[in-house]
Amino acid sequence: QVQLVESGGGLVQAGGSLRLSCAASGATFTWYTMGWFRQAPGKEREFVATISRGDGSTDYADSVKGRFTISRDNAKNTAYLQMNSLKPKDTAVYYCAARRPLLYASRLKYEYHYWGQGTQVTVSS
Repeated sequence: QVQLVESGGGLVQAGGSLRLSCAASGATFTWYTMGWFRQAPGKEREFVATISRGDGSTDYADSVKGRFTISRDNAKNTAYLQMNSLKPKDTAVYYCAARRPLLYASRLKYEYHYWGQGTQVTVSS
């Protein structure tokens, strides 16, 4: 099964940028649709973005569309989330996730079987 490790979180001022990375190991990365979710204090974990296996099609939450970009480098077994024009409301723990092998993009967190430990993103005003 795949193991996921996120990195790249930190503290940034509003309007700034961060790039999160999700390194995958233990399985064939190209088999897995990847997703990013986030969870702010006192709130449920919510969908941010997903990138499908195969054709690499993407989908975004409306709240991040036009500001965030999800991508994957299959040669490096890594998924990325480029976050631009960050806002204080983007503050959360960001989680990388993978669906079971050979499935396609989804916004639903219960359809993701594998999760990383999370990385904190804090945006100051």
